[in-house]
Amino acid sequence: MLSIGSFHFPLQIHLKSFKTPKTFIQTRPICKLFTDKSMAAVTPNTATSFGFRDLMETLTVDVERAENRPLNVPLIAPFTIASSRLDKVENVAIRIELSNGCVGWGEAPILPFVTAEDQSTAMVKAGEACELLRSCPPMTLGSLLKKIGGVLPGHQFASVRAGVEMALIDAAANSIGIPLWRLFGGVSDSITTDITIPIVSPAEAAELASKYRKQRFKTLKLKVGKNLKADIEVLQAIRATYPDCFFILDANEGYKPKEAIEVLERLHEMQVTPILFEQPVHRDDWEGLGHVTNIAKSKYGVSVAADESCRGLADVKIIAERNLADVINIKLAKVGVLGALEIIEVARASGLDLMIGGMVETRLAMGFAGHLAAGLGCFKFVDLDTPLLLSEDPVLGGYEVLGAVYKFTNTRGHAGFLHWDNIVW
Repeated sequence: MLSIGSFHFPLQIHLKSFKTPKTFIQTRPICKLFTDKSMAAVTPNTATSFGFRDLMETLTVDVERAENRPLNVPLIAPFTIASSRLDKVENVAIRIELSNGCVGWGEAPILPFVTAEDQSTAMVKAGEACELLRSCPPMTLGSLLKKIGGVLPGHQFASVRAGVEMALIDAAANSIGIPLWRLFGGVSDSITTDITIPIVSPAEAAELASKYRKQRFKTLKLKVGKNLKADIEVLQAIRATYPDCFFILDANEGYKPKEAIEVLERLHEMQVTPILFEQPVHRDDWEGLGHVTNIAKSKYGVSVAADESCRGLADVKIIAERNLADVINIKLAKVGVLGALEIIEVARASGLDLMIGGMVETRLAMGFAGHLAAGLGCFKFVDLDTPLLLSEDPVLGGYEVLGAVYKFTNTRGHAGFLHWDNIVW
């Protein structure tokens, strides 16, 4: 028997036997399987005994509908990093409905020159995955996720795979009536994120720093890597405006090893020590990454994170074996949900610290990542801020935003959803 709170289930749970009224899908906090009273009795920070691995092996899933649509959202301002510029979000939304009426939501984030897919490719591949799901007979969640991994393999289709995995897992969590953060371990029901300042002028950076200081963000993540001199000027402007903030530098592969070390030297002269230096050199420059990591740690006490250099489990093993970085940045759009869980396990066993980040996403994908981070409770650095950079929020419900803090509720699954008919198609 498996237990959720005071409820016990046989080892095989077939979702088709639970017919949830479709009007409950967005308006009720739990599925028919539970009562409001039983769910209210569950208190925060109590880990559930029914975990994700159990769910994969024991839950039989019967997909009735699966579809995808473009998810286009304007930005407040262009988002510029060393490797690309984004003027608007062009992602892909995925909706999966099970035969019991429970719905799951996913999002495939697209970031040019970072994700392998563009939106048109993602739409095609998501459509193929949805067609597969509609044609599959009932099977365990793990078996269905394995099939999705087969048709959307590797880094090439990782973002779409992540979106489909999110939707399936959300639908499953909805079906058994628990929030995702509990499903992933229940360590915490909240996270605290940094916030990003893209590549802008010193004056614009200072204005943003002042705004984020008032909103009580303690950690600013600064995009650098296009021009070393301009990067230093921006850092000086932010330092003058918000002298007691914590800094994360993210070069997005933009520096040569010598330049990366020079930035740290200049900051040292300014008496500024970043708490993290993310992806200082090109993703394939393993030697350069290791060299910068060694100097950063030994001379300046700065940890280095591998982001673009970590595109799968094999990369993590190389980084760990050769001591090439101190931190691994997990992004679901790079490796998928199941891939992320594998990487987390290996990284933790290797003594590497963890960061969770994202592409430019709505609260759909970012909320899923937030649930994962809160539930596992193993991330030293949290960078899940990009919904705050959008000029519109298409997601209804979901987590509560309190400045830098995201608070998750006991509402089942993700708790956020889209008005599907309102999405331009």
